[in-house]
Amino acid sequence: MRAPIGDFTTATPAPDCLDELTAPVADAVRAWQGTVPADQILYVDTDPRWADTATFVEHYGRDLLERSANCVVVAGKRAGETRLAACVVPSTARADVNGVVRRQLGARKASFAPMETATGETGMEYGGITPLGLPADWPVLVDSAVVDLPYVVIGSGRRRGKLLIPGKALAELPGATVLEGLGVV
Repeated sequence: MRAPIGDFTTATPAPDCLDELTAPVADAVRAWQGTVPADQILYVDTDPRWADTATFVEHYGRDLLERSANCVVVAGKRAGETRLAACVVPSTARADVNGVVRRQLGARKASFAPMETATGETGMEYGGITPLGLPADWPVLVDSAVVDLPYVVIGSGRRRGKLLIPGKALAELPGATVLEGLGVV
């Protein structure tokens, strides 16, 4: 199958390569119920050395920067309780953790979750965290600019490999809330 974006020459429907995904991501693909068919979620094998956004676009093509998104785990704290959430923002932006995220979570304070927390709670590798397969009780905050993209390049749960997913499918994830201005430049 021809990949819809970038320099990738092949992409495989995610349901056909579940063994390439972490267990929570593979489970999410198996259980997919969105209006976008699961076979439109594509997997592309990539070198784990180039998983981080800057090196990824440098190696695979600068045009991918405008079509990529990052998924970061944040921790909102209020009254001694911590609530974890995921934020999906364009790769050209950063999550407005102290503004939009903090208010959306009803937190007094919000920050990026420590790496050990992010990987331990998601079952995914650092640098490959994706919004598919996150814990069911987590809010998934998605920037509206990401939802508007025909396809988004995002982590696959591992540093090796990326998912290509229609932006509108991200709005259908369990716990998803689409927000204007979540990502700031």
